[in-house]
Amino acid sequence: MSSIYAINKGINRPIMFRGLEGQYIGYLSGGLVGLLLLFIVLYVAGANTYVCIALVFGLGTVLVYTVSRMSHKYGRYGLMKRQSKRQVPDYLFFNSRKLFIQLKNKR
Repeated sequence: MSSIYAINKGINRPIMFRGLEGQYIGYLSGGLVGLLLLFIVLYVAGANTYVCIALVFGLGTVLVYTVSRMSHKYGRYGLMKRQSKRQVPDYLFFNSRKLFIQLKNKR
């Protein structure tokens, strides 16, 4: 008996959903869950239903536009690189090279 097995050809490819790659899918899903919670809070608080729907729809549109723009601008790892670059200080002060010479001699 011969069996036919499907071959997965998407190994080691980034996760992609409608043009969004990697972490941006998480950002979009987290934002949509936040908007759902905002709608629930506003509705329970007694706000007008149409105002709640309009507010959530407008914020959702802005969220989708912003996340897709960041995905296309920075790519798969670009946003993480940008965030890590912000944490690196612009310059460091050293009065001597003694520390680096000691590190070199320990090896």
